[in-house]
Amino acid sequence: MEWATPSEAPRTSFVTVVAWIYIGLEGLTALILVLQNILINVIFRSDQIREAMAKDKMAMPPAFQWMFNHLQLVLVLCLLVALIKLTAAIGLLRRHNWARLLFIGILAFSIAWSFASIFLQQFVLSSMPILPSPRDAPENFREVMDGMMFGIRVVTAIFAIAFAGLFAWLIKKFVSPEIVAEFQAN
Repeated sequence: MEWATPSEAPRTSFVTVVAWIYIGLEGLTALILVLQNILINVIFRSDQIREAMAKDKMAMPPAFQWMFNHLQLVLVLCLLVALIKLTAAIGLLRRHNWARLLFIGILAFSIAWSFASIFLQQFVLSSMPILPSPRDAPENFREVMDGMMFGIRVVTAIFAIAFAGLFAWLIKKFVSPEIVAEFQAN
């Protein structure tokens, strides 16, 4: 068992718990993204996906068209982001100050992304074509669907704001003197 020297700041369980949560989440995310990258590059080739979309002639919003046309790039970028977050989480666990600063930057970007996602969702959903009602649908089918879409938008906005608040709280904790001292000691 190692004893802390007087110059070392005690390690808080807060940093350890946050680091392990992110190691678990981002490790699993990276694993899934590696598998998705393998699938899209080996089994479901992007040129085959584009051919199938061209044959289907289904009207898709421009954002979805762009994503499908650049699916390999999107998946590689997502994997890169997950690996950066995983690296930051491992660095947090080892109490490296660069990892604390990187993690704060990731959290700040996540706050901005949370708010941007509210507007991005509105943009994407409003650009989707209105599908015809099924033949045997009740007469208030369209109103029910509109109400459901409004509910989805509200719940998504609530979650985005809640996560932004959580990320802001985490940033506040990671810049607190107690946590900064813990990282300066290493």
